[in-house]
Amino acid sequence: MIHPAIPASSSKPSTLLFPGDEQFWFETVRMFGADEYGGASFGEVLAVSTRIAAGDYDGWYDAWNAMAERIAAEADGQIARNHRISARDNYLRASNYYRASEFFLHATPQDPRVRHAYECSAACYRAAAALHDPEIRPVEIPYEGTRLPGYFHTAGEGVRPLLIMHTGFDGSAEEMHWSGARAAVERGYHALCFDGPGQFGPLHREGLVFRPDWENVVTPVVDFALTLPGVDPSRIALRGESLGGYLAPRAAAFEHRLAAVIANDGLYDYGAPHVGRLPEAAREALVAGQKTGPVPAIDQAMEAAMKTSPVMRWAMTHGMWCFGAATPSEYMRKTLDYTLAGGIAEQIRCPVLVCDAGDDLFFKGQPQQLYDHLTCKKALMIFTEAEGAGFHCEVGAARLANARMFDWLDETLGM
Repeated sequence: MIHPAIPASSSKPSTLLFPGDEQFWFETVRMFGADEYGGASFGEVLAVSTRIAAGDYDGWYDAWNAMAERIAAEADGQIARNHRISARDNYLRASNYYRASEFFLHATPQDPRVRHAYECSAACYRAAAALHDPEIRPVEIPYEGTRLPGYFHTAGEGVRPLLIMHTGFDGSAEEMHWSGARAAVERGYHALCFDGPGQFGPLHREGLVFRPDWENVVTPVVDFALTLPGVDPSRIALRGESLGGYLAPRAAAFEHRLAAVIANDGLYDYGAPHVGRLPEAAREALVAGQKTGPVPAIDQAMEAAMKTSPVMRWAMTHGMWCFGAATPSEYMRKTLDYTLAGGIAEQIRCPVLVCDAGDDLFFKGQPQQLYDHLTCKKALMIFTEAEGAGFHCEVGAARLANARMFDWLDETLGM
């Protein structure tokens, strides 16, 4: 078990912006944290945030979209004058600002602003990728009659280990740039980032929704990875973020070509936190009752909770879209399939690093459950609020978190 040097703080931090709205504050910290690898600028994030009122989804879109458009236009002018580095940096930030702009609009995914922001985010990232040296190569990975979008970050010549990376419930392959891909390249790893069904690209492009049997997503990705130049087939690792803390271990239980897995943060049973919020009678109706159709008592309870909880309001609307559910109760029922119980966690053979953020807003206690059920070589890495890394997936502390995760991976793969 790996522990940090600084103990956890006993006091819970307040939101410094957006008082009373933990979801807006978390997403803002996420944006501040992207600064560490060039995905945002502290001053720009602060300037945008001061123009948004807590809970105002349209205002959030307007402010972030305006900043994205300004930065992208500046990049267009810079590339026209052959200022390649300046354009690269601006396109990268604009990509993230476009991504952030549509984040809270998913209650109505047919809203044209959602598609527009996605297309602009991806286009700006591809423009930035082409200006990197070595170039970051966009890829399309064959998957069940379609293709999954992604990016191959090469660390240079020669045969090297590969880190496959994907996000979770609400991130993007583009966001993996500052969430770990560039940290991998700095350390001599190739990195292959991709979006699976339910995630940013496939969800926006084709309406593909999540599936619990994630090995059927990762296996085609590993097949594709083995066709890439310079990949050591004996040193392919997988890292999943957020809901990816369930998805990546699930894949590893069945895809045994993986040499190591990082679950950031670890997630043993995705449905448990959802069911745990319900009154006992509603919980029984969901778990032991009907398997199809809405459960009115749950839908009424969730609709009431969404009026008072910013986190619930966002989580339910986005969850219904990315899981392909018409009602909150249908979404919650679908989450019950996303579990490593029943001996699945015990089937993982490769070493696993389970990360745990001490002040996790969403899945507190889940990393320890995953760790306890693993029978392979394993480590539990705890990040704390006192060191600025206690948020879910250590947002705002990427340099610190990546250093510890990659040190473990280096030692595990013999780097």
